[in-house]
Amino acid sequence: MPDKPVSVVTGGAGFLGSHLCERLLNEGHRVIAMDNLATGTIDNIAHLVDQTDFRFIKYDVTEYLYINEPVDYIYHFASPASPIDYLNMPIQTLKVGALGTHKALGLALGNGARFILASTSEVYGDPEEHPQSESYRGNVDPVGLRGVYDEAKRFAEAMTMAYHRYHKVETRIARIFNTYGPRMRIKDGRVLPAFLSQALRGEDLTVFGDGSQTRSFTYVDDAIEGIFRLAMSGHADPVNIGNPEEISIRDFADEITRLTGSDSQITYKELPPDDPKVRMPDIARAREVLGWEPKVDRRSGLKKTLPYFTDKVSVDVR
Repeated sequence: MPDKPVSVVTGGAGFLGSHLCERLLNEGHRVIAMDNLATGTIDNIAHLVDQTDFRFIKYDVTEYLYINEPVDYIYHFASPASPIDYLNMPIQTLKVGALGTHKALGLALGNGARFILASTSEVYGDPEEHPQSESYRGNVDPVGLRGVYDEAKRFAEAMTMAYHRYHKVETRIARIFNTYGPRMRIKDGRVLPAFLSQALRGEDLTVFGDGSQTRSFTYVDDAIEGIFRLAMSGHADPVNIGNPEEISIRDFADEITRLTGSDSQITYKELPPDDPKVRMPDIARAREVLGWEPKVDRRSGLKKTLPYFTDKVSVDVR
């Protein structure tokens, strides 16, 4: 019987990384999760630690990266991913996008492993094209507050393609749009956990700007399915992984209050600099090359997510 494939997941104790570890184990992989726990938490992988095929290493992947066994796949998911995190950790965000990607690609090169980069819709910045297709080059301010994350991911994509072209490393790039589900941090600063936690506490929901800006939310199981299909595909160019079901932030706030049965009102605050006015993926490429599209509509996904937040908010209150 052939050995099981070995997958390294950097950022494996994070929201997306932990779900990916779970999926890979279910697919018969041996999984090595690496995380410095700057934004990830052991709680996310506590249900995996006793599995024979799972190993966790607390490590900063911007340092020299070595694994003492052959590796088949490297999923580079390590990075702060919410504004509250990358604004508090701007240098660390740039380092993991640059040095971390370089180290992870070096590990892939040394092992002849396939490398999968968790990129982001943020590479499109405040887009002037709508919806955003992979051919759109973006509208990013490199010296703006959000630039530390946007440019870290844009550099990571460039580095990934350089290793693909020069060193012939098998690489894949997933441009992941707003993803939600259980294991999100309730205080991570993004709109969905903010609205859910505020509504569950009976607090006012904070809407920035007039609420006309739009977002598209992807349930985590759909995102992981798309990422896994991309990893197993033969496609090296970037692929959008997201749900094209668009909603304004104002309407989303109303949706959350109805879902939670909350009497919360809406408080409006000034829109932060460079906050995208629209965000919606064109997923024609994912449909064509992966046979993938999201299956979970937003209402169903929110119902699946609500119990997790209800539990976390009640613990936080106590």
